[in-house]
Amino acid sequence: MGLGGAAGPDGLTAVTAQLERLGVDSLWLSEMVYGPLAEPFIGMTWALATTRKLKVGTGVTVLPGRHPVLVAKQLATLAGLAPARVLPVFGLRPARPAERDLFPVPDGQRAAVFDESLALVRALLTQPAVTFEGRFFTVRDASVGPLPVKPLDLWLGGSAPAGLRRVGRLGDGWLGSFLSPADAAQARVAIQAAAAEAGREVDPEHFGISLAVTDGGIPDELAAAVARRRPGADPASIVASGWDDARRKIEQFVAAGLSKFVVRPGTPSQDAAAFAEGLARELMPLQT
Repeated sequence: MGLGGAAGPDGLTAVTAQLERLGVDSLWLSEMVYGPLAEPFIGMTWALATTRKLKVGTGVTVLPGRHPVLVAKQLATLAGLAPARVLPVFGLRPARPAERDLFPVPDGQRAAVFDESLALVRALLTQPAVTFEGRFFTVRDASVGPLPVKPLDLWLGGSAPAGLRRVGRLGDGWLGSFLSPADAAQARVAIQAAAAEAGREVDPEHFGISLAVTDGGIPDELAAAVARRRPGADPASIVASGWDDARRKIEQFVAAGLSKFVVRPGTPSQDAAAFAEGLARELMPLQT
């Protein structure tokens, strides 16, 4: 489950115990600096510390503009404190243009910084000591401490052609958003083609989508967000209007080859606790 845009620290505190009680698999925290949402790494720490089974992910957090050694240190610490419950997903840039200056990188180099950052994060999480010389980062005999017992899967977001190719080349999984089932099917094919070209394969079970579910209809703010992210797309093909529509769309996404779902409130006024109860009642029976 993802938290809605209005759910701040109070909502996070209330919902984590509820999700654990309901048996929901995971909680996903978005990167939204300007607003009430908890910062993803701090929110993950809180949610993991106050539960015993709940997995917690970032859906998605921006990598370029953060130092990859510090990111690896945070993830290694969390993985040590909560083994097998940390689910990082990285993206190229904030969804909100106003926040992009908060993650500075050299002009025109964001994609290159992303690729190098991801390579360094992965090395630090899988090797006891790392010497790395790149265009943007150089470290000597760097270590982030005890490594995760099981290597963390590093998932990526993105839907642009270059982003999908990056998932195929570098990612362990994909979490898309603002896509219709037909769009997601095409994205999955593009990712696997890029992976094959790179001599690798993305686990077929590692394709997911973030799906907004409203309490009926599509709010103007969400329709505007769809228009920004997917110009010309029909919002009704991307947003689920109520639980019946959510079930239909999930079935369509499954037919498109996706198997992981981050379901989040799409109406600002939706109560996170009531939404979680609805998710458990309406959608968890679909789990296989």
